[in-house]
Amino acid sequence: MTFVKVEQHGGPEAYVQVDNEELVPAEGQILVELSVSGVNFLDVVQRRKALPTPFRAGVEGVGRVVSTGDGVTDFEVGTRVGWMAGGQGSFSQFALVQAAKAVPIPDDIDDETGVAALMQGITAHYLTTDTHPVTSGDVVVVHAAAGGLGQLLTQVAVLKGATVIGTTSSEEKAEIARANGASHVFGYEDFADKTLEVTDGIGANVIYDGVGATTFDDDLKAVRTRGTIVVVGNASGPVDPVDVNTLNTSGSLFLTRPTVADHVRTADEIRARTDEIFAWIRNGDLTINVGARYPIAEVTDAFAALESRATTGKIVLEH
Repeated sequence: MTFVKVEQHGGPEAYVQVDNEELVPAEGQILVELSVSGVNFLDVVQRRKALPTPFRAGVEGVGRVVSTGDGVTDFEVGTRVGWMAGGQGSFSQFALVQAAKAVPIPDDIDDETGVAALMQGITAHYLTTDTHPVTSGDVVVVHAAAGGLGQLLTQVAVLKGATVIGTTSSEEKAEIARANGASHVFGYEDFADKTLEVTDGIGANVIYDGVGATTFDDDLKAVRTRGTIVVVGNASGPVDPVDVNTLNTSGSLFLTRPTVADHVRTADEIRARTDEIFAWIRNGDLTINVGARYPIAEVTDAFAALESRATTGKIVLEH
């Protein structure tokens, strides 16, 4: 049995596999045997500098409870659970997870769908219900619309009655965005002009930007007066510091950089979000796309693919 560890900050090659020590759940923890784990940009941020080394890699997974610590009453041995926080070290056969951060996976949701619906599904949920409550008639720009988060954001926004404008880097990815409900799909280089064109010069109500440095200046042009720009990632690099007066001169704009951690602070909040997400999947309103699968032993290749921005949908590691 092995687990994936980061001993020094760096690129995907920083992941190393080492022998797993025996794990015993402490109070409030569950020990889970994983079947799958999820590949996320949060893992990249941790690996590059966010966590002190050495550390156990992986934040998201699905598996079955094999033992419980004192005080755990919500889960029994054999229960299938998932998490996207509170289970650091998920790139492993076994992981210790805070019971308060875990959610039961319904019997009609398979493991891959479950893990793909956690980090990205919860993120799409809070972005469209809390950060900017999307309503019928809104015009929503989703950058990287063919990516794992972009596909879910597009579907949820359409479900709420919005018109979605997606951006992608290729026609192949544009077809994926359209299949998820995007009414218009443009390239990154001219999306601002095209967005103004299809909205009669008004612009978008909200822009969800997971690209960052290369798109932010054009976001300011493409969003309408009193519109909202939500920076949700930095695939092209972090956005430069913003002069707050720019928001005034660009149309009294709202700008935010939220994080999922602040939207899953209690067990009740996590479960309320996943209950709705699983219901959308069950009802056929939300389709989960697993874009690539890698054995856990090929974790370096999985992250090389993610960081090249060549992938679509969720990347899953099989244990």
